Amino acid sequence: MDDSKSMNKNSLRLLYFTEESWPTYRPDVITLFGKYLPRHGISCDLVTDHDIAEAGKPKTLWGGGGTVLCKAPHNRAGRYLVKFWHNLRILSTMDAKKYDAILVRDMSLTAFAGLIVARLRGVQFFYWLSYPHSESQIDRARKRGIKGGLRFWFPLVQGIFGKWLLHRIVFPSADHVFVQSSQMQKVLAMQGIPISQMTPVPMGVDTDAVSRENIQSANDQRLTGRRVVAYLGTLDPIRQIEVLFHMLVLCKQTVPDILLVLVGDASEASHRDWLQQEASRLGVADHVLWTGWLPSSEAWSYMRTAEVGLSPYPRGYMLDMGSPTKAMEYMALGLPVVANDNPDQAQVIEESGAGICTSLDGGAFAQAVVGLLNSPETMQQMGIKGREYTVSKRDYDSIARKVASDFLSLDRSTSSVRSAT
Repeated sequence: MDDSKSMNKNSLRLLYFTEESWPTYRPDVITLFGKYLPRHGISCDLVTDHDIAEAGKPKTLWGGGGTVLCKAPHNRAGRYLVKFWHNLRILSTMDAKKYDAILVRDMSLTAFAGLIVARLRGVQFFYWLSYPHSESQIDRARKRGIKGGLRFWFPLVQGIFGKWLLHRIVFPSADHVFVQSSQMQKVLAMQGIPISQMTPVPMGVDTDAVSRENIQSANDQRLTGRRVVAYLGTLDPIRQIEVLFHMLVLCKQTVPDILLVLVGDASEASHRDWLQQEASRLGVADHVLWTGWLPSSEAWSYMRTAEVGLSPYPRGYMLDMGSPTKAMEYMALGLPVVANDNPDQAQVIEESGAGICTSLDGGAFAQAVVGLLNSPETMQQMGIKGREYTVSKRDYDSIARKVASDFLSLDRSTSSVRSAT
């Protein structure tokens, strides 16, 4: 890519700082920014840490531009400090002739530094809030309690200070803030951020890559002869995956060959162990298949074998602001969805007719799953509706077109204001 800043008014080059390590499987990073936005004139050089566990594996290419990576330790505090120092080095040496804007995703202290540099170098500053991480850090610390020592104090201080920085300095001073959902936009507006200063960008799906025609079913003998229902995503405590075990207790009474495939993992091994013990305690261990994290194509191959996609997403201040990816991916694969009433999920299912929305309860999920498994025609119709909806409403190409238009219009409006002054 040319090192000089583009003079094309229909293009924009960003220096993009993200909290996720590289390679990441987050579709709103790798798909939106790495694949589709470049097609609409938005390129970005990615700044983050490299997952050292990926050493020796085939390199994952970043399609959005260049990469500026550092190696960071796996422990949370060490990774944070090393990565922050890396971000500061890149910001301090940034060539303003190469970039039109700085974009920071989910990092409050880096955002503060990036905002200062943007103002000094005369480029725009954007913030991307995918999740209320500062509030989550405070919540995590309180649950651990003061006896947790550093594991209590580090996230507590980081969360309190990060929240203060974002709400008092970064959000009010940013040229624009991109948020995860309409619900997040409403919450931040109630906290004083002007609605016009925010754009919700819900999760989508790459329908070019995710379709029944492009993905083969997983070749796994453990699936043979089973009625497969599947979950794709994190198994961390906040997601309450154990609800699905309570669902299985009821489902197996009428569907004895049911199998729950869990494609994903918990960030802490202790919680994964607890989940496995809970499945055994409830007598459903033989009805659960654990795959761990898998590359996207392999994960989708397991989804391809399923009859129903499950999307439990607990309600609450933080999670209500989310936009779950898994429901979109299930629908793109033609799977009927059983989900609970998270605002974004409820809207998607109501608009699409591609599933059943219920409360986050083992009994409610079981009733919905058994009802679908006993009605092949309904499942087929929902699958068709889901695919049609994702292509028309939540395809990343159409999302990228809208986001690119927003970036470019913001660039033009800010340039006009600076010219006038």
